[in-house]
Amino acid sequence: MLVARYRHRLPADYPMERIRARIAERAPAWDAMPGLVFKAVTIEERVRGAAANAYSSLYLWRDAGAAADFLVGSGFRAVIESFGRPHVETWLAFDVSLGAAATTVALSEEMRPVGPDADLTRLRETEQARGRDLAAQPGILASVAGLDPMAWRLTRFTLHADPTDARPQAEVAYLAAPGLAALRGL
Repeated sequence: MLVARYRHRLPADYPMERIRARIAERAPAWDAMPGLVFKAVTIEERVRGAAANAYSSLYLWRDAGAAADFLVGSGFRAVIESFGRPHVETWLAFDVSLGAAATTVALSEEMRPVGPDADLTRLRETEQARGRDLAAQPGILASVAGLDPMAWRLTRFTLHADPTDARPQAEVAYLAAPGLAALRGL
């Protein structure tokens, strides 16, 4: 599996209702995207405590081919036409742990560097155990840890059914999850 994300930073005075309208209009098309496990469309707003206004998409793809199909397709072309070509961050999925929550309203993110002497096998095992622990908590839909082998950093994204004060988070304005049920069945 492949984790990908791009973020569009927006001006402080950007009318965020335009982003919400865009999401309402376009996001349901993702509910049937081939190769997509889930896409969380998120909003960060300064008026709600974020460092800056932003609009982003976090993807969990079944494989790199599905992600590539999206990047060369009309959906991504529409992103480029509206916001310019974003920097797309990618991670190799080290852990995908699914919780029992049926919905999500918030996305938290934790990032840490992976040192040059790190035992990558042990790191992956540790992150898989941590993911299982997180997913077992009430109110968690999914927790995904990814390794960026270019920057050597590990990032964990967790989808919460309720906002928490434990860590910075973004509002999940829409969750498309066409491949989540199949992943639960594995």
